[in-house]
Amino acid sequence: MMAILVHENTRVLVQGITGRVGSFQTKVMQEYGTNIVAGVTPGKGGTMVDGIPVYDLVEEALSEHEADVALSFVPARFAKDAAIEAIDNGIHFVVLTAEGIPDQDVLTVLNYAAIKGIKVLGPDTPGLVSPGKCKVGVHPDRVLKEGHVGLVSKSGALSYEVCKLLTEHGIGQSTIVGIGGGPLWGLTQREVLEMFEEDPDTKVVVMLGEVGGTMEHEAAALIEEHVTKPVISLVVGRAAPKGARMGHAGAIIEGEGETAASKIRALRNAGSLVAKDPAEILSFIKRLEVGVR
Repeated sequence: MMAILVHENTRVLVQGITGRVGSFQTKVMQEYGTNIVAGVTPGKGGTMVDGIPVYDLVEEALSEHEADVALSFVPARFAKDAAIEAIDNGIHFVVLTAEGIPDQDVLTVLNYAAIKGIKVLGPDTPGLVSPGKCKVGVHPDRVLKEGHVGLVSKSGALSYEVCKLLTEHGIGQSTIVGIGGGPLWGLTQREVLEMFEEDPDTKVVVMLGEVGGTMEHEAAALIEEHVTKPVISLVVGRAAPKGARMGHAGAIIEGEGETAASKIRALRNAGSLVAKDPAEILSFIKRLEVGVR
């Protein structure tokens, strides 16, 4: 079966592997079947984490192992340097889990990655997972099932809730991508939608959005122009007041185009089904004749 971004042969290097979160999540990912080839923590080179060799530098790790993804559990104040190190050493996909990375640091990483042709997911992302194949991040795998629904979300918690509901009703997922809470992003909803459109194993796409920014409008333009698969959208924060931050750093309404109502209108006009809650997402999928069960 196909997937986007990660698959059963993906090789993962974990930055910050010896920290509390890094070591715990590495063990969970290993148990899920993810191929973690090495870890990097400066000053901890020569040690092991659950049988995985740890190196002081990415360059040293790559002299012994090949890696497709650098998953960073490095704290926010050091995240920029870790990301630049991964990019400089030719790792083609960097996943940044840290919340609170200074905006200037995020811009530096995203601009440098763009110059180098490197994909960045995050920051403040739970990561991504192709159920039954590979988990890169912190998604709770007990709520997942291999299948044909692609899911892209700003909110990790909301994506877990939707996946749990789908799985309980026998509907599996192809890949779940958490793009992070903003206000600056690497991969966008639009870019992930493009990948799902090209993925032969994804039959339906679920897009979970929220107030703030214009990303859902850009996704709507793509849906209208290029996406042939059914797209089901849910935009949370319908009652959010202007100027108030609603959880995520990027969930602040600063203009009419950033309201839930504006985004819902654009998505509906583009041809997306728009759900009011996770239960309606399930209802829409069950009514679609696209072979997702």
